[in-house]
Amino acid sequence: QAQLVESGGGLVRPGGSLRLSCAASGSSFRIYAMGWYRQAPGKERESVARIVSGGTTNYADSVKGRFTISRDNAKNEMYLQMNSLKPEDTAVYYCHADYYGDPDFEAWGQGIQVTVSS
Repeated sequence: QAQLVESGGGLVRPGGSLRLSCAASGSSFRIYAMGWYRQAPGKERESVARIVSGGTTNYADSVKGRFTISRDNAKNEMYLQMNSLKPEDTAVYYCHADYYGDPDFEAWGQGIQVTVSS
């Protein structure tokens, strides 16, 4: 069964940086896209960044220029480098993966807290 595990969250001051990691395991099917989502208290879950197997990336407007998504296909790991963090980036961040399969399927991580506060 596909499993995604996030790490690297925590408390950081405004203007600081954090690097989230997501490790995928438990499935022999290939991943064709991975992404980060976040959900703040009282708000809907939103897409933050996404990367497909060819390397194409896209970002939410709110994080463009501050966040960078990357992926190590050999390790089945994905990262989110978050710079110039703002209090409004505070949320639970979730790792997501789309797998090739029969049929295709998706998996979610359990989520990790990121808090930006002075």
